Amino acid sequence: MRSAHPWRDHILIEGVLGPAGDGYAPEQLLTPTEAARLHSAQLETFAEEDVDIASAFTITHPGEAIGMVNRARDLGLPFALSFTVETDGRLPTGQDLDCALSEVEAATGGYVRYYGINCAHPEHIGEQLPSRWLNRIGVVRPNASRRSHAELDEATELDDGDPQEFGALYAEMAEKLPRLRVVGGCCGSDMRHIKALIAAGV
Repeated sequence: MRSAHPWRDHILIEGVLGPAGDGYAPEQLLTPTEAARLHSAQLETFAEEDVDIASAFTITHPGEAIGMVNRARDLGLPFALSFTVETDGRLPTGQDLDCALSEVEAATGGYVRYYGINCAHPEHIGEQLPSRWLNRIGVVRPNASRRSHAELDEATELDDGDPQEFGALYAEMAEKLPRLRVVGGCCGSDMRHIKALIAAGV
């Protein structure tokens, strides 16, 4: 498909990883060794198929993140990493994002191309952005809903929030992130939300 487009040189192929368990409520905290073993087959496939970058989304704790990143580094595979946070801006484990990013960065030799945050409302992300990591955050994909992960887990109907507010809050957040390069939405979002963030100048 890429080779069929005249602007193929500008198309990146991304291999996407998710968490081993429930991204809303991790039932097991993996060690880096366990995570590297668990995700190895998928990362090896990405490397063999020559994807441009592998990205992990909705990651809940540093142990799993470190294992993924180090295995990708062994394979020479560019890697991006996105944690998820609760309504208080902390990881589902209760750890603050600043500490989690510091832990990953130290344990992987700074191999991650850029970090990100996903699967939380823009308000829950924007108010808690760790100041010393603003230059390293390159992807933000928020939820449309303000609900907590626990509330979303129990919901029987999709909560698509307010697309216009989503766009406005996203724009405020984007102004703090000079290296933001990947934008979009996560749970509950659709083209209305993407159009709103574009209209807001993101």
